[in-house]
Amino acid sequence: MKELTVEWIHVQDKELVIDEIMDRYGQEILQLAYSYVNSVAVAEDLTQEIFIKCYKNLYKYSGRSKFRTWLWQIAINHCKDFLKSWYNKNIIPATDYFPNHISEKENIEEAVIQNEEDHELMSAIMKLPTKYKEVIYLFYYEELLIKDIALVTKTGTNTVKTRLRRAKSLLKEMLEE
Repeated sequence: MKELTVEWIHVQDKELVIDEIMDRYGQEILQLAYSYVNSVAVAEDLTQEIFIKCYKNLYKYSGRSKFRTWLWQIAINHCKDFLKSWYNKNIIPATDYFPNHISEKENIEEAVIQNEEDHELMSAIMKLPTKYKEVIYLFYYEELLIKDIALVTKTGTNTVKTRLRRAKSLLKEMLEE
């Protein structure tokens, strides 16, 4: 997929640009938000708010980083702000989840075991402190490079490596219990 350029973003109609951005990155941003809040409904709301922020700030994108990295910074900062907010601390959302679909070709028993393991791993990841959860998500689920994670999280590459190592260690401890 071709990266969005500063020239294209600033020359095109804003509505066309945001449509393209939402088509390209909508699902990824939704999954990122979900990794922070563990609620589909709240993640969908945050995703909408993130794209509104993106729309309002398109003129600020200068091209010093990849567009995806710039958008991820907006998304991560917005999710962190939400986690600190009064609403998040005082309102209890209904529980929800991303259902897993089982194809007909899969063995039901294997699918159930895999689903259970996936759920156990996801539960353990969601229990991690935010600084560890975000690097795990960005590295393994979004497949960002360590230097890009450092840029998005506004930390050093060694900090990202340390957080990844510590997060894996914590996950191992949680899953062995």
